[in-house]
Amino acid sequence: MRRALVATLALSLGAAPIGCLLVLRRMSLAGDALAHAVLPGAAVAYLIAGLSFPAMSAGGFVAALIVALAAGFVTRNTPQREDASFAAFYLIALALGVLLVSWRGSQVDLMHLLFGSVLAADDAALLQTAGVASLTLFALALAWRPLVLESCDPGFLRSVGGPGATVHALLLVLLVANLVSAFQALGTLMAVGLMMLPAAAARFWAAGLAAMCTVAAAIGAASGALGLLWSYHAELPSGPCIVLVCGLAYLGSVLFGRRDGVLVRRFQAAHHLQR
Repeated sequence: MRRALVATLALSLGAAPIGCLLVLRRMSLAGDALAHAVLPGAAVAYLIAGLSFPAMSAGGFVAALIVALAAGFVTRNTPQREDASFAAFYLIALALGVLLVSWRGSQVDLMHLLFGSVLAADDAALLQTAGVASLTLFALALAWRPLVLESCDPGFLRSVGGPGATVHALLLVLLVANLVSAFQALGTLMAVGLMMLPAAAARFWAAGLAAMCTVAAAIGAASGALGLLWSYHAELPSGPCIVLVCGLAYLGSVLFGRRDGVLVRRFQAAHHLQR
């Protein structure tokens, strides 16, 4: 339980800023696409090395990078938009991964790959998760300003000779690395939940991007702890419990968030009419 809690906290710290940048760039579904793209690489590694977390992580990282590069290639060389390219390649990757696992594995193996189990995280998984989170925060500290500028106004960054393509590639690599590190805890289908739901919820509480990242990390950490307690005492899968708690935090933020929350906006509108 302690390892699971530490792993979830590390995932929240590393994934929250990436999720906020994706929300800012309107690329929220790209995270979901790359989370699904992890599956075929993990499945190939599973067929070769069995349930070896380092091998499946390496396979998932390579597969997700291939999907990201392929989607980028199609976007640059055809009129198709990036979201459509990601959707097409992630569907292919998801179907291929499920087919590979079903071909040589059992239903239990498929469920483990799809949904993970943070309560089964070992020392290797914990070290990898903490290492990826530390590397992510270090890389963001070094490239924060160009990342933000490229997210807000990529045309201006290119016009002044900024490293637009390099910064975009860095964001994709960090995205894939965090999704792979979440693979053991939440599985391929749930990994993006801890990244995107807290970031989407933080949008209703914070105005600045740095504050938004801080709020998202706090929501992710709290949701992870509460989800683990729920799964442990109710004997339910940990990944879905954590993501559902993140979902409740998002719904609560939509309703009660001080920045454009539904009820807050209605209260302000009614107060304005009374004046």
